[in-house]
Amino acid sequence: MTQESIKKRFTRLREENKKAVALLLDPDKIGDKSKFQSLIKKAVHHQVDFFFVGGSLLMRDRVDELIRELKELATNIPVLLFPGNAVQVSDKADGILFLSLISGRNPEFLIGQQVTAAPLIAQTDLEVLPTAYMLVNNGEITSVNYVSQTLPIPNNKPDLAVATALAGKYMGMQYVYLEAGSGANAPVDPQVITSVKKATRLPMIVGGGIRSVESAKAAWMAGADVVVLGNGVEKNPNLLIEVLEYANVYNLSLNVN
Repeated sequence: MTQESIKKRFTRLREENKKAVALLLDPDKIGDKSKFQSLIKKAVHHQVDFFFVGGSLLMRDRVDELIRELKELATNIPVLLFPGNAVQVSDKADGILFLSLISGRNPEFLIGQQVTAAPLIAQTDLEVLPTAYMLVNNGEITSVNYVSQTLPIPNNKPDLAVATALAGKYMGMQYVYLEAGSGANAPVDPQVITSVKKATRLPMIVGGGIRSVESAKAAWMAGADVVVLGNGVEKNPNLLIEVLEYANVYNLSLNVN
């Protein structure tokens, strides 16, 4: 377990107005072990803030194996579960994004999987982060849409995104995760990010469709506290380094000022 709680890390990010990066790792997509280890070493060297572990289809044994390897290579970086279903709960991680897909109307992902997972989580020391999970994109069908059988909030409907996020906040969720979806053609629109952040004032995670430093910067400047890189890094490993270098320079500039 890391010395500083994950909640405190998020709080510190907001208090210091700093920007963070999470690397999303899908165990089903980890092939070449040497490439995986090289990627993690680069992430550690360039000071990634969080590792998220999860996917739509993977099983628990692969989650455990991946987390064990992460812990050997990156002992001080928090590992958070980003579960696609209840069987992906692992006591090897530091915390779990306890997601409710509030942008959809499928009860299985609103509360069903959560009821199944809750007794398993209670038997662990995982730090639980109650998270309002919202799909927002331009209408394309991504893996998350297909698996969850839900429709995304349109990128051009910030008022609908705000109403949904506020509902999550009033139900007690403490974090907001805006997700365009793995392989989305475009990231979450900055206007949606700004509107939701202003209305909820909750720590915000934004992922999906981030394939350049410019799109990561746009998300941060719009109000994201953490940007999540996943599919973009698979296609362009240098993206991780470029985004982390920008974040580090930006955060250092705050200390100078």
